[in-house]
Amino acid sequence: MTPPERLLCGRRVRLTALNQDDVPTIARWTCDTAMLRLFDAVAARPQSEAEIARKLEAWERAENGFYFAIRSVDDGKEGLVGIIELDGVLWPHGVCDFSIAIGDPGEWGLGYGYEAAELALAFAFSELNLHRVTATVFSYNKRSQGLLEKLGFRREGVFREFLERDGERHDMLLYGLLRPEWERRRRG
Repeated sequence: MTPPERLLCGRRVRLTALNQDDVPTIARWTCDTAMLRLFDAVAARPQSEAEIARKLEAWERAENGFYFAIRSVDDGKEGLVGIIELDGVLWPHGVCDFSIAIGDPGEWGLGYGYEAAELALAFAFSELNLHRVTATVFSYNKRSQGLLEKLGFRREGVFREFLERDGERHDMLLYGLLRPEWERRRRG
């Protein structure tokens, strides 16, 4: 069992609420269309601070989603480095969708995503008592595929030719992680 004081806090990152102070940083991230194309199938476009603020307000009201800021605790900075979502929770079935984005490419590969994902999965399985977490990733996003597999997700299927980018069709891969698999891996 995770000690309560460590539920959302790791060695290098902690998960917190998103707040209005985060809006300018998130809006800046939306100017990086290459990053957006890794994260979402919708058209990659910059979003205004007002759009981001409305999105945060909707997330605060959501009854079937949990949205966290990923904050670095390195050197005591506690800077916003990303967003992690447990979304679309179907309470009767104990399932949800998972997604993660580290906003600044300069902070990719530093382990923030892995540690934040571990915290979010512990929250999903231990605190929310969910049974299954699902994630989708585009076939060209090898970094995210590697992260999911390192976390113990299994590739379960393919949505063939799901999206078109720059005149090419790309698959969307379906991954899943069950609570017993996560528990076995943690006991490891």
